[in-house]
Amino acid sequence: MHPELFSIGNFTIHTYGFMIMIGSVSGYLYLAWTAKKDLGIEKHKIQNIIIMAIILGFVGGKLFFYLENPGYYFKSTENLTRNWRSGFVFYGSLLFAAPAIFWYFKKQKWPLWPMMDRLAIAACIIHGTGRLGCFFAGCCHGIESHVPWAVTFIDQASQAPLNVPLHPTQLYSSTLIYSILVLLLMFKRHKRFEGQLFFIYIILYAAGRSIIEIFRGDEARGYIIENTISHSQFISIIVISITVWAYLKFKKKADFQK
Repeated sequence: MHPELFSIGNFTIHTYGFMIMIGSVSGYLYLAWTAKKDLGIEKHKIQNIIIMAIILGFVGGKLFFYLENPGYYFKSTENLTRNWRSGFVFYGSLLFAAPAIFWYFKKQKWPLWPMMDRLAIAACIIHGTGRLGCFFAGCCHGIESHVPWAVTFIDQASQAPLNVPLHPTQLYSSTLIYSILVLLLMFKRHKRFEGQLFFIYIILYAAGRSIIEIFRGDEARGYIIENTISHSQFISIIVISITVWAYLKFKKKADFQK
């Protein structure tokens, strides 16, 4: 839609990266504020976890993106670096960042699940804003559609097909994530056990992502079952199953302790 925010000589600020920066700063400010207010954790200590999450999220998201079509991306260095600023898989970012975050919280002796609840809200802020960046870049675009809200990309730098009305799946994703964010903020004071917000975030996102995948048009993401179940839908099924099991286990434990 508008992949390049502005250029100064040969230096270009890409809208996707700018939105990621805005989301990351906003997510950090929220996490630092609530961790200090609720748990007494100093703000400067939160910087490390945000930096770690961004770096590992970038590496994992990019790796999973390449693995969706390895024959193409690993064929040459040019293919690997062509769109390195965009094209990420959320589940890759999650699977790379989550274990490191768990380890870091344990190392710092921070309360794990209270922090994960707050991190879930921060992640929604970062993730939702990042999806807006996808919209501007044209990646993660939808299939051709003639619904009234279809969008048509005309910028030559866009990664979406040009001059074709498409489902704005990036906006669907951003709307989903921001809706989850509002729900988590509303539910925060009424949660029944620590970790509940984190589990709700993962379950709702995975379920919503499975539906949005139906309207995705970037075929490079690949399928487990051709034209039936995409890689992300398959991962969503696994993620939902594991997270629902963990949710019920934590809930049962909390109910037993009452």
